[in-house]
Amino acid sequence: MTDEDAKVTAELLTAAREALELFHEVHVDDDGALSFQHAEVPCAVQAMRLADGLTVLSLTCVVAWDLPNDPSLAVSAAERAGQGLFGTLGVVNTERGMDVTLRYAFPAEGLKPEPLSTLLMLVVSTASQLRNELLAGTGDGA
Repeated sequence: MTDEDAKVTAELLTAAREALELFHEVHVDDDGALSFQHAEVPCAVQAMRLADGLTVLSLTCVVAWDLPNDPSLAVSAAERAGQGLFGTLGVVNTERGMDVTLRYAFPAEGLKPEPLSTLLMLVVSTASQLRNELLAGTGDGA
């Protein structure tokens, strides 16, 4: 990463932090990534400069974890993923069950705080809604 890349990504993460702080308490990690919690959904934001003038924010939300390895839940999550405009769902099978994440990456360089916060909140609201739907289907609190 060049000094210019580091400067641009740091500026974008600062803008994202300020946008998120309108709604959440935000923690800045040692590597500059942001983390916060929306409802019961932990989220992280990172910035990457892909090319000159193209810096993206990547938002990852851990929707649910240790869900039962139930094929109907996986199908439900896959159907829900097809309906989503803001994010891509991932389902990972682990020893303890199924984990579900929501990821969304978008070009964010130059966005003002209000539209940036709106976009970020659309994604995390989707993650929270999905969490509620999945947990209602399992009767679990994970």
